[in-house]
Order: sequence, then C-alpha cells, then structure tokens
Amino acid sequence: MSSSEVQNPPPAQPAPIDRRSLNLPNTITLSRLVLAFVLFGLISYEGFWITAAVLFAVAAATDAIDGWIARKYGQVTTLGRILDPFVDKIIVCGSFIFLLQRPEQSGVNAWMVTAVVGREMFVTGLRSFLEQAGKDFSAVWIGKIKMALQCVAVTVALLTLSPKFREDWMLLGRDVLLWATVAITVYSGASYAWRGFLMLKPEKK
Repeated sequence: MSSSEVQNPPPAQPAPIDRRSLNLPNTITLSRLVLAFVLFGLISYEGFWITAAVLFAVAAATDAIDGWIARKYGQVTTLGRILDPFVDKIIVCGSFIFLLQRPEQSGVNAWMVTAVVGREMFVTGLRSFLEQAGKDFSAVWIGKIKMALQCVAVTVALLTLSPKFREDWMLLGRDVLLWATVAITVYSGASYAWRGFLMLKPEKK
C-alpha cells in the first residue's frame, strides 16, 4: 500500500437506496416536488396569484420539516440527500423561471434568473465533485440565508401579481428585496467557491 493511499483513504461507499428510503421525510420531499408542478401550473394559468404564493410558502416550509424529522429520528438516507437539494432547486429556480414570463408585473428579469440558476448549477457541481473526493461540503449559514431570502422574494413577487397587492410601496419593496436576494445569491456562490478552493488547495509540507 502506497503512502498516498494511507494519507488519503477512498471515500466511504454511500448507503444503498432500498425500501427503507421511502420513509416519512422522503415522502414529504416527494410531495414538495408534486406541489412544485402544481405551483408552476397555477403561475402559467394566471389569476390564482395569492393561491400560488400560499402554495409556494407551504412547499418551502416543508423543506425545514423533512430535514428536521430525518435528523431527529435517524432517518437520513442516501435518497434523501439526493432528493432534498434537487427538489429545493426545482422549486426556487422553477419559480424564478416561470415568473420571468411576466417581468414587468413580477419584477423578475433575466439577470436575476441567470444569477439564481447559475449559482445553483455551480455550487451543485462543486459539491458533487468535492463529496466524491470524500470532503464535507455541507451547507453553511450563508447558503441558508440565501435560501430564506429567495423564498421570501418569490412569495412577495407572486403576491404583487395580484391586483390586491399592486400598491407602489409594495412594488418598490419587492424590487429591493429581489435585488438584495440576487446580491446574497451571488455572494454565497463566491463564498462557496472560495471554500472549495481552500479544500482543493494542496497542503504545504
């Protein structure tokens, strides 16, 4: 056995995906995916903006619920680790993309969508690479703040599509919130990139 194999053991094999993976947390995650497609249908159909906003808020809230249940009751699975971030990105990125159909009414423009989707693609690829190398690249506080801001921004953008929420002050607040969300999204991407760089940087001997 070479010294490099001793210093850098191969990463542990992931747990298999079997019937035990279909537990309560993963069922909640799958239900969130179904809610996402219902949400996209409501946005496309038009007219149900308040319903869409409430549905998005419910779907976003279940993200915290399934993770809490999985950790509290020891039900963290490989399937859950794959599904949870995937569904999160479908909901958030999909909502931004569908809101882009009405940029003047929703306040969402192409630059915002590019920043949000681009950041998620980059961090997902970086996390996959580093975890395959056996490194821990779990989410940190800036990523959680980014997710929370994105969820609030999407909810407000959906509400302002309704005539009941088209007050000038609310539209201004929505625009400020959207651009603040983009700024935090870009910053969090840069933060993860720097963290990944430090992990990949060779140690000095």
